[in-house]
Amino acid sequence: MLIAIAIVEDNPEIRRNLARFIGETPGFRCTCLCATGEDALKVIPQQPPDIVLMDIQLPGMSGIECTAALKQKLPNLRVMMLTVYEDSDAIFDALKAGASGYLLKRSAPDRLIEAIKEMHRGGSPMTSEIARKVIDSFHSAKQVTHPQDRLTHREEEVLQLLAKGYSPKEIGAKLELSYETIRVHLKRVYEKLHVHSRTEAVLKYRQ
Repeated sequence: MLIAIAIVEDNPEIRRNLARFIGETPGFRCTCLCATGEDALKVIPQQPPDIVLMDIQLPGMSGIECTAALKQKLPNLRVMMLTVYEDSDAIFDALKAGASGYLLKRSAPDRLIEAIKEMHRGGSPMTSEIARKVIDSFHSAKQVTHPQDRLTHREEEVLQLLAKGYSPKEIGAKLELSYETIRVHLKRVYEKLHVHSRTEAVLKYRQ
């Protein structure tokens, strides 16, 4: 099964290089190339990919704005932000908009492929600094007002590990629980917070 990738990048050279590298990597295929966020909103929903590589700084509509708009149309879409500088505030804004992780553009090609695979498995590629910022926002969250929507202690543990970038299988190993049990906990967390992804879950709870 091929992992379908869409690329949203305004720099023609970077766009071509990404497309060529992904196209030449076994197990991957590039489904579309977009130079602007406006183009991405028109093209991507017609044939949703598995993952979108999104430039955080685009002309016109920013990558953050485009991500938020795409997530409204395709809640389960996974978006990886590509950025030149590790700007914590911009990256955190992108996560709040619905991105599932990010990668620096200067990262080695092997790291790009590793990050895409990690995201496809349900992970959230990001540095420990950004993960800590997400967790801090979680800790400062207000208590959910409805008792039926409160997370249990175990569900909070699962959510915190999700924010650190662990996959469901890795969380099961850490908590000494089966993968199926973790899936049940995740299902309940998503239901209680009315979300569809790990990033949405962490950021929705902080509200």
